Amino acid sequence: MQSSTLQMDEPGCSRRWYHAIRTVKVAFFLLAATTALAAAQDLPPGTNLRPWETVAIRVPDKNDQMKMHEQQQQQKQTRFAAVNLERKRQIAEDTAKMVELANELKQEVDKTDKDTMSINVIRKADAIEKLAKSIKEKMKATAGSS
Repeated sequence: MQSSTLQMDEPGCSRRWYHAIRTVKVAFFLLAATTALAAAQDLPPGTNLRPWETVAIRVPDKNDQMKMHEQQQQQKQTRFAAVNLERKRQIAEDTAKMVELANELKQEVDKTDKDTMSINVIRKADAIEKLAKSIKEKMKATAGSS
């Protein structure tokens, strides 16, 4: 009957153990080197890290926290200004379009007599009303209320 377990007194047994231990050592070394390389990628440039050295993660102190908070506030203000600038541009475009439509409406109303009203005049009046509501909503909108 053959046994599937490895017996120390079998011929070639020490050679098998040697190769198994050597394989484990190589695998461990490769794992350590890979871990060190992955950790070194997070370090600032110019920092030399040996495979056996660990990277200490530093918790930001109050000064660092204040700097981060100031940067966040500055980014928030920049986004706020950009959104407001875009909103103002849209309001200006919509207002110019509304003025153009109002002038066209006035010309068409002047052409018609007092008892007849064309469908085109009613459509332009509806378009002006929708545009005016849109402008009003954009003016009410505040970009920084979150």
